Amino acid sequence: MSMIYIVEDDRNISEIESFSLKNSGYETAVFETAKDFYGALAGQIPSLVLLDVMLPDEDGLHIVQKLRKDPLTQEIPVIMVTAKSTEMDKVKGLDLGADDYLSKPFGVMELISRVKALLRRSGERKEERKLVIGRVLLDEERHAVYVDDKQCELTHKEYELLKLLMLRAGIVTGRMDILDQVWGTDFQGESRTLDMHIKTLRRKLGEAGSMIKTVRNVGYILDTMTE
Repeated sequence: MSMIYIVEDDRNISEIESFSLKNSGYETAVFETAKDFYGALAGQIPSLVLLDVMLPDEDGLHIVQKLRKDPLTQEIPVIMVTAKSTEMDKVKGLDLGADDYLSKPFGVMELISRVKALLRRSGERKEERKLVIGRVLLDEERHAVYVDDKQCELTHKEYELLKLLMLRAGIVTGRMDILDQVWGTDFQGESRTLDMHIKTLRRKLGEAGSMIKTVRNVGYILDTMTE
């Protein structure tokens, strides 16, 4: 059953949203402040968030930006709910990362319809967000890596490095390209940083780490033939 977080400080509205969603078969949790919402995220990632723009402690648009910057929450579907209804307000919310927009006042049927549609699209995307090569599975939804069905604890950079190599499996990726993709174009450190991360990544992957091959004076490749 999908869990939907409702972030809304107007209890009359949150009660209507929660009641309607529960009657449609969803679980809900209601939060009146951004602080409480963040606290809940630490314990469970919801299937979807209904997010009000005007909250007492933080603007909903800022919340969307934070969600999209965090790898653990960046894929959560978000429907902005607000009294603001001008075209520019909607465009701003969507540009910052919201998936849909619902203007107050809204009908219950419209709310349920939009929730169902967004969850359906999200489910279709999630099916494509698991990479499997040999004994390694990278699950983007959970932001987790498994080797022989056992979770492998990686740092954020190690995860992003492995993801890049898996997406380009069988193709040599140059050192500078990897640094740009994983560390960013403004990276000012030494290229040895990449070598150190490759070394620890191989070690953490165990025998499966042998798939990551060094291409001398060029970069690295995830060799699918090794497995």
